[in-house]
Amino acid sequence: MAASTHTVTNQAPPLVGYDVFTSDRALAEAVERHLAPDLLAEARDELGLLGRATGSAQVWEWGEQANEHPPRLRTHDRYGRRIDEVVFHPAWHRLLGKSVSAGLTDAWGRPGGHVRRAAGFLVASQAEAGHGCPVSMTHAAVPALRAEPELAAVWEPAALSHVYERELRPVAEKPGALLGMAMTEKQGGSDVRSNTTEARPLAADGEYVLTGHKWFCSAPMSDAFLVLAQAPGGLTCFLVPRVLADGSRNAFAIQRLKDKLGNRSNASAEVEFDGTTWARRVGEEGRGIRTIMGMVAATRLDCVLGSAALMRQAVAQAVHHASYRSAFGGLLVEKPLMRNVLADLALESEAATVLGMRLAAAYDADSGSDHGADTGGRSDPEQERAFLRITVPAAKYWVTKRCTPVVAEALECLGGNGYVEESGMPRLLRESPLNSVWEGSGNVQALDVVRVLRTEPAALDALLREVGAARGADHRLDRAIRGLLVELADLEGIEARARRLTERLALVLQGALLVRWAPPEVADAFCAARLGGDGGAAFGTLPHTLDLRAVVERARAVV
Repeated sequence: MAASTHTVTNQAPPLVGYDVFTSDRALAEAVERHLAPDLLAEARDELGLLGRATGSAQVWEWGEQANEHPPRLRTHDRYGRRIDEVVFHPAWHRLLGKSVSAGLTDAWGRPGGHVRRAAGFLVASQAEAGHGCPVSMTHAAVPALRAEPELAAVWEPAALSHVYERELRPVAEKPGALLGMAMTEKQGGSDVRSNTTEARPLAADGEYVLTGHKWFCSAPMSDAFLVLAQAPGGLTCFLVPRVLADGSRNAFAIQRLKDKLGNRSNASAEVEFDGTTWARRVGEEGRGIRTIMGMVAATRLDCVLGSAALMRQAVAQAVHHASYRSAFGGLLVEKPLMRNVLADLALESEAATVLGMRLAAAYDADSGSDHGADTGGRSDPEQERAFLRITVPAAKYWVTKRCTPVVAEALECLGGNGYVEESGMPRLLRESPLNSVWEGSGNVQALDVVRVLRTEPAALDALLREVGAARGADHRLDRAIRGLLVELADLEGIEARARRLTERLALVLQGALLVRWAPPEVADAFCAARLGGDGGAAFGTLPHTLDLRAVVERARAVV
């Protein structure tokens, strides 16, 4: 007979067995808003299928296994031949297979593809974020590949494929392929112009051999990589396949895997090119940064979506816990102070989701695949392209910066239970700083915003048109817009103010989007706390007069 002290009471059940997509009201509404009506039924079916799989106990177990058993490097086979392979737990391959089959690398080739793919990426990343890295880079490589039509004809269909195949073989023999990126070198970091990797041209046009190193190579098990190297004509973009057309291995030496804070399921490596590493030029010599920037911009948007996913899952877990846990005579979710904390976290999560999905809709409009969907009342490709140039770095800066404090506060809502690995919250917390560092840290993003402001007036005009669509709806938003205009009117010493300006720009844009599209209680609370100054530095400091119950209920995941 079990001892009575072992009776388990007052514990929340696991948050599993639910639809991650349909339970996220902000996300589901964004998909409905930004997709053309004739695409909605199919998209809902796809995302619902992915949402139910992501919320299942099986997929959550795969996420745990992939992180408990991180990848291992095998440099040589049993006979001493160099193979440079990364060995993953089977759970990693199952997660990757599910995301690829759900179309998360296929945005560029179908109507409304970016909105559909962004929503799916936001859903799938909630169960396990590490496998999102190769998914993201494969998706993002397409615009860079298109700078070289012959290469794109071979690699783009493989990248857009819904088939995941792990074996390394020539791309012509594979139904689908993954692509990675290797730009960063140890002496330069984000300053890629200081790269020292050399590219020597061969006799055949567009073919080179590389000599050098890369300090960070993401997802080194991929089929090919976009690489920056110094060619005779300057810094140039190259495609480096792992396996050559004749079936032989390219010279691609993985020196070691990084031991990272989070993102442990995913491999990041240091790699060497030995002077015989074969590469194919992508774009013109000396135009490497311009060529690869399309990939960088797309992965920066995925940083926004990935952070929104982490925030959403953390908030869903916190609200779920508080809805079952009792203390001091009642459910935690009914306690005024806890409700304030949860509502404050929910605001941050919804603002990130709405902003990320608006940017995805702009990509669809830019590529002409929006099919009349709502991109904010405008679908002019040039205007949307200009809008993306300033808002992607601003959103990447701000949303990724907000992720860690949101996840940390959500963890605290679970008390000691949240500090225990089994809760899943520590994994979310370790993952939370990643997107702020990846693809250019905070200063890089803020300086990109400054560069756009100085050189591309059409981008600022597109941003002001976007926020202007909400003017007159909330006095705090109107005041914040006026304050932003004052900041923008004075570019003296702007570099030192770049973070401050970027933060204000992102907050005003989030406020404008919520005022137009979110329920009144959400927009009211956001404008009060984020734009009106009626909130503190910590979460849980919203004005008590707001409808916080409705904000929290909207954030609750229905099991």
